[in-house]
Amino acid sequence: MRAVNDPAKPASGLNPKGVAEISKGLTAILADLFALYVKTKNFHWHMSGAHFRDYHLLLDEQSAQILATTDPIAERVRKIGGTTLRSIGQIARLQRAADNDNDNVGAQDMLAELLTDNQRLAENLRSAHSLCDEYRDTASASLIEDWIDEAEQRVWFLAETGR
Repeated sequence: MRAVNDPAKPASGLNPKGVAEISKGLTAILADLFALYVKTKNFHWHMSGAHFRDYHLLLDEQSAQILATTDPIAERVRKIGGTTLRSIGQIARLQRAADNDNDNVGAQDMLAELLTDNQRLAENLRSAHSLCDEYRDTASASLIEDWIDEAEQRVWFLAETGR
């Protein structure tokens, strides 16, 4: 006998309200990650000064790590039965990480701004983790723990580099 898919209950088995709330939270984080990726690449491309090579390489590594997180987040949202980003316009509406279009940003200011953005991202990830705990989404919470650790590592490197 073929199983009937009940649209009121996601295939993940999670509470539909939890799916909606977790999806919303993770989608906002995904928007932040895309904004942070572009900002990190922007600073990577426009870095200058005495430590150019070191900063340039650091930001290239960090941007790659940020970008690598986007697909697992979007796929996790889909796995639990939610929907996620569909456009650049949606990213712009949801992102909490501020853009920086300034022509002349000094190296130390770039590092400080990325430090703050990554700290905020880690805090937003912690909030999403709490939401996952509330709705017993253990798998999402487990993934988020790794993403918090990555954000904290970026914070650490940026803080130490900016000293």
